[in-house]
Formats: sequence, C-alpha cells, structure tokens
Amino acid sequence: MRRTATISRITNETDVQIELDIDGTGETQIDTGVGIYDHLLTSFGLHGSFDLQIRTIGDLHIDEHHTVEDTAIALGEAFDAALGDRVGITRFADVRLPMDESVASVAIDAGGRSYTVLTLPFIAPSIGILGTQMIPHAFEAFASSARMTMHIAVEGRNDHHMAEACFKALARALRQACALDPRRAGVPSTKGVL
Repeated sequence: MRRTATISRITNETDVQIELDIDGTGETQIDTGVGIYDHLLTSFGLHGSFDLQIRTIGDLHIDEHHTVEDTAIALGEAFDAALGDRVGITRFADVRLPMDESVASVAIDAGGRSYTVLTLPFIAPSIGILGTQMIPHAFEAFASSARMTMHIAVEGRNDHHMAEACFKALARALRQACALDPRRAGVPSTKGVL
C-alpha cells in the first residue's frame, strides 16, 4: 500500500496544493514563486525519494512570509496524513550531511509529538528573496503540522550551502524515519499508539 496524501490549503493569503508519495522515487514539480525555496524543496524531494508536487500562489507582493510558511504547514500536513497511524515505521533517524564547506546534522522522531531545536547561524539576511529568518520558521511550521520532533544544526560559511545541506539532511533523515521496519508489526512505542 502506497503512503500518499493530497493537501489543499487555501487562505486569504495563499493557495497551496500538495501531492506527496512517501514511497516515491524523488520526482518533483515545485512552484512556490520563491526561486530558492523551490530549489530547496526540489532537493528535499529528490534526496528523500519523495514524489512531491507543490503549487503555491501567495501574496508575494507583500513578501515571502505567508508563501513559505503555508507551504511548510501544508507539507507537514501531507506527511502526517500519508503516515496515518504510523504503524510499522522506523520512527527515529539521524543524518550528518556535508555540502562543500557546510555540514548539517538532523535528528528526527516521527512519533507524533512536535518540537524543534534549531542551530542555524546564517550570515546574510536573505538568500535570493528568501529571508534567512524564514528557514527556521519553515522548519518549525513543518514539524508542528507533521507532528515530529526535529533537531537541526548546521555549520558553514555560505548561506546557500548551509540551507541546502539542512534540507537534504532533513530529507535523508525523514526517508529513514518513515521507512517501514519489516520486523515491526505495530507502532514503535511502548504506549501502543503514536
């Protein structure tokens, strides 16, 4: 059974449409109107092997905030829906991933509780039209709606490389945490539910 979700999030500020297949091959079609965000999300889909279609129409005449935030919320909702009751998942994963001079570390618990701990020392105020303060905000929004705990840290000297390393490391960690464990029949929790 494929783990898929289709999410539509429409507000007065944005219209977000997402299709996700967790068990895909990394095929992506991303269009948020924010070029660097499209690039980061494309890397996320490819390196997580998630089939991912995202179309966001947002109020970019104001700024990128609502577009980035609502896309992250809807993407988290898609993961939450596709994982369902989370029976059989591996649940935990951590990845350390380099990109040139930068290296990102991501640890994930896909166990149904949201929390974020972020160490993202970006240097410049923006990458393209994406404010660097929006990157931690996007991770927080995603973790909350995906119901996951995420610890993300990065070191480096180039903001583009640091951001991309984070998205790739997150993708690899999610791929591992969401993978089905052939030795597990139920949910990975002593509670019996996630």
